[in-house]
Amino acid sequence: MLYRELGKTGKQVSVIGLGLENVDGSPYAQVKETVDAAIAGGVNLFDVFMPGREVRENIAKALKGQRDKVMIQGHIGSTEESQQYDISRDLPTIKRYFEDLLRIFDGYIDFGMMFFIDSEDDYRGVFETGFADYVQQLKQEGKIGHIGFSSHNPKTARRVIETGLPETMMFSINLAFDLYPAETYVLDELHKTLDSTAFRGVDPERAALYKLCEQKDIGLTVMKTLGAGKLISKEHSPFTEPMTVSQCIHYALTRPAASSALIGCKTAAEMNDTLKYLEMTDEERDYTPVLGTLRNDFRGNCVYCSHCLPCPKDIDIAAVNKYLDIAKLDIENISPSIKSHYKGLAHGGIDCIGCGSCEKRCPFGVPIIENMQTAAKLFNR
Repeated sequence: MLYRELGKTGKQVSVIGLGLENVDGSPYAQVKETVDAAIAGGVNLFDVFMPGREVRENIAKALKGQRDKVMIQGHIGSTEESQQYDISRDLPTIKRYFEDLLRIFDGYIDFGMMFFIDSEDDYRGVFETGFADYVQQLKQEGKIGHIGFSSHNPKTARRVIETGLPETMMFSINLAFDLYPAETYVLDELHKTLDSTAFRGVDPERAALYKLCEQKDIGLTVMKTLGAGKLISKEHSPFTEPMTVSQCIHYALTRPAASSALIGCKTAAEMNDTLKYLEMTDEERDYTPVLGTLRNDFRGNCVYCSHCLPCPKDIDIAAVNKYLDIAKLDIENISPSIKSHYKGLAHGGIDCIGCGSCEKRCPFGVPIIENMQTAAKLFNR
């Protein structure tokens, strides 16, 4: 397993996490097998948003004696009414469901996620009520380790980040979602055919959100990595050919700030198949052939695919481009963490000799030599 630091939390999380929503309604034995397969594969991040008591207790039972091996994202505001999943901003209801989650998981949740902040009403329901105060109280009392939130809307997500409260964000990221204009509510698209004619290239607002997370050291975990299975389905994929699970995971993990792609595995077999990503070659993980089938123009924009490598000076060109893109958000106030990440690279833009081999290999005509020179000026001034 590979591990990445989750933003300012300092926690090291597995690049593949387990979203447990698909075990809801499964017999305990199946839950146990899935949990055990994940832990055996080195997965240490579990997402538990489901409000049902039975599934929560099955997961906790499966983790007995192993709780210290995993970190849990538990969602505050996920509730159940008449045996149907619901989103609540009613404080007594929120407390009842989250405190029951705490009871089930021995009084501690690693990441307390403010649940589903997508709209203006969602935002107000969290920040103009006692909701956010309750979340901060949970952290002060040591009942949650870190404060996060989940969202599917880049505009609302940016507003939440700018409050300064969250340390982490769970966001829906996949290639199809990133190609929709920001005003498209991507969850609605999952209930119908994903429409490739609506794609307009990587949406700048979504791209800017990921860069903002990196800039502000907000740890990013990924949901909807497979687009609820549509991206890997020949029948439902919006692309000429369906993507593979590994291509979907790799796309998510190459976004700035992304630390873990949470995959909703229902069985141990699905978990083990997902873990094969770790054994895949760069060619098998490569998602750029999918971009090549689209009419949209990606020219000049780095998608961090690393087709430009190898570099004779061993520069990690995708990483340099990523940190440069983030620095450009506010050139006069480049965050210390981005400077630190850049300086942690074995070789930077200053080492570029301008040979041009990278530009010949780049599928999207990125001005790499120019970018390396710009990075050298910005980060070495």
